[in-house]
Amino acid sequence: MTDSATAPVPKTAEDLFRFLDNLGIAHTTKSHAPVFTVAESESLRDEIPGGHTKNLFVKDKKDQFFVLTVEENAVVDLKTVHKLIGASSRVSFGSPEKMLEYLGVIPGSVTVFGAINDTGHKVTFVLDEDLMAHDIINGHPLSNDATTSIGRDDLVRFLEATGHQPLVLKVTG
Repeated sequence: MTDSATAPVPKTAEDLFRFLDNLGIAHTTKSHAPVFTVAESESLRDEIPGGHTKNLFVKDKKDQFFVLTVEENAVVDLKTVHKLIGASSRVSFGSPEKMLEYLGVIPGSVTVFGAINDTGHKVTFVLDEDLMAHDIINGHPLSNDATTSIGRDDLVRFLEATGHQPLVLKVTG
């Protein structure tokens, strides 16, 4: 457990945008009412083109953590996905405390962009092949009251710039 006095302050959306700008990565962001589920976010589809994401923060029994980023309506079989992603055992959802510690986000805001806060490289990021068929990928910029659009190849470049080598795998049914 980290001491709250020494725990790093999570980066903000503005920090994320500055990081993307410094990498020369084009991005657009649309603010909206907070959304906590895919169903709540579906009203935004006409306003925001591209692949929309669902992100699952999971861990195995050896406390290896993963963010599975898949298309919003995709189904992930949590009983078998561990065989695909290299986990030591079946996965379960990670705790809100670890989510905040590693990704700098709270439940309902899990995002691939949380990689910017995982400076200790405790999380493996998995991008689903079906999602990566889209030219534009959309995710929350560290909070669920906005959606940031970024190019598929730029998303990979962003992850690599944070020190994460993403796994691009077929993890959905």
